[in-house]
Amino acid sequence: QVQLVESGGGLVQAGDSLRLSCAASGRTFSSYTMGWFRQAPGKEREFVAAIRWRYDSTYYADSVKGRFTISGDNAKNTVYLQMSSLKPEDTAVYYCAADKDYCLTYQCYTQKRTYDYWGQGTQVTVSS
Repeated sequence: QVQLVESGGGLVQAGDSLRLSCAASGRTFSSYTMGWFRQAPGKEREFVAAIRWRYDSTYYADSVKGRFTISGDNAKNTVYLQMSSLKPEDTAVYYCAADKDYCLTYQCYTQKRTYDYWGQGTQVTVSS
């Protein structure tokens, strides 16, 4: 059974940095695509970043490009989201997701329906 467990969320001030982790278990994830999404109160869950582990290819939402970095550690089956220059609008619950297939387009990576497995989420709150 696939399990994704996020950690690393918390309360920070605007301009601070934070690193989220997603520990994956139950499969060999080297061929998977791993993604991060976020959901703010009253809003839809939105794409943040994705990584194709095997090829180390990364994809970002425009709103986080240049501030967030997604990376993976195959040996630990863990994906990270390094967040820098945080803004109050980054406040949300952040979810890790896994897709056992792969996408041919950027748009595919950004769709929730692409992903087969989801974690429970970790809260990130950025105060101004």
